[in-house]
Amino acid sequence: MYLSVFDIFKIGIGPSSSHTMGPMVAAARFLDLLRASPFRAHGLRATLHGSLAFTGVGHATDRAVILGLDGVSPETYDANAAEAALARIRTENRVMPERLDPLAFDPARDLVFDYDRALPGHANGMVLSATDAQGDVILTETYYSIGGGFVRTAAELASGDPEDGTGAPVPYPFRNAAEMLDMAARSGLTIAQMKRQNELTRRSPPALEDGLAAIWTAMCDCIDRGLATDGTLPGGLNIRRRAHAIHQALIAERGLNLTPPHTINDWMSVYAMAVNEENAAGGRVVTAPTNGAAGVVPATIRYWLDHVPGAQPSKTGDFLLTAAAIGSIIKRNASISGAECGCQAEVGSAAAMAAAGLAAVMGGSPGQVENAAEIALEHHLGMTCDPVKGLVQVPCIERNGLGAIKAVSAASLALRGDGDHFVPLDACIETMRQTGRDMSEKYKETALGGLAVNVPNC
Repeated sequence: MYLSVFDIFKIGIGPSSSHTMGPMVAAARFLDLLRASPFRAHGLRATLHGSLAFTGVGHATDRAVILGLDGVSPETYDANAAEAALARIRTENRVMPERLDPLAFDPARDLVFDYDRALPGHANGMVLSATDAQGDVILTETYYSIGGGFVRTAAELASGDPEDGTGAPVPYPFRNAAEMLDMAARSGLTIAQMKRQNELTRRSPPALEDGLAAIWTAMCDCIDRGLATDGTLPGGLNIRRRAHAIHQALIAERGLNLTPPHTINDWMSVYAMAVNEENAAGGRVVTAPTNGAAGVVPATIRYWLDHVPGAQPSKTGDFLLTAAAIGSIIKRNASISGAECGCQAEVGSAAAMAAAGLAAVMGGSPGQVENAAEIALEHHLGMTCDPVKGLVQVPCIERNGLGAIKAVSAASLALRGDGDHFVPLDACIETMRQTGRDMSEKYKETALGGLAVNVPNC
């Protein structure tokens, strides 16, 4: 299984990679299945299970499924067009995907939140069905949204099919951090250089560079939109957007002699908060490696470019490639899904990726890069996912800011050393996996424990 940098960093919509992007992708796959079917469908049904049911409304899963069945994809999502489509579907009770006849779909009747029955494959399960004119099911498929916008059918999950669907060989196929460091030592290449060579087996050099530039442009644009926008976030908690006001205050304080040194933490936080406020509002974001943790990597890159002397924009691609290498290892050996392992798998993974990327572009050796990732992940172990009212707002937005601060601190500590350290990254990743396995389900994105039940939801 090879995970590309474009698997880890996907441009899509908020507020959740597993609750919006994944279900939308699942809907697209089901429509393709229906197009290839010999049966002529009359209507569609969707049932959400597990975390998709418990936090589906707060995470806009219902909205994503409806739009996905109408043919909308995360990559082509347009907010105004989506609102018009939703209004039409709720009025006409039908969806109109391309290359299929209009299909009956009444969201109030045909989209079911099943709070009683979890599916066996993953906490984020959904069943999509097509019916004939009599209402009998003629085609059905079970999908699992396994985090980061990745989707597997029940059969794929059971068989362990490679997630890129090809299994084509790459020159540096490291499965864990130990193999990555060994390959780096034997080849004399950096982690980014190895990852780049792997990517070039999938696409041409210009396509790779253009793709990396598009990822950073989408990230940077998201930061800028978040910094420029104020108001109240949707969802009913009446959470004020804070990034704009904080950013304005930080700009006003520039150049003052008495500004405390720790103000730099506010810059890191505000970049991350800007992204996650955009995500909470359903805006265009980049999974990094998930939407709930989408602010950490871009905030760390922006901090490096805007505040670190000698930062070179031309190295942004190396940052992303290094971060993707770490994210791939974590996903392969543990999880990036909050529904599976709590927020340690989301913000913890993002902080590890960001720390590795920063250490790399600041001249760190592969050993120092691996150490930076380990430090960042180690100090997120045990973090629960407990979104208030099921919304990706509290504590998610601030948590991304603290994740960025930890990432920068982890990279700095690693660069002060020589790469030799006591806890290997692989051991830390395995610890995260075991901790997630042992964690109570109520602390894993279901909004049934933690802050979600101890803070008033109105």
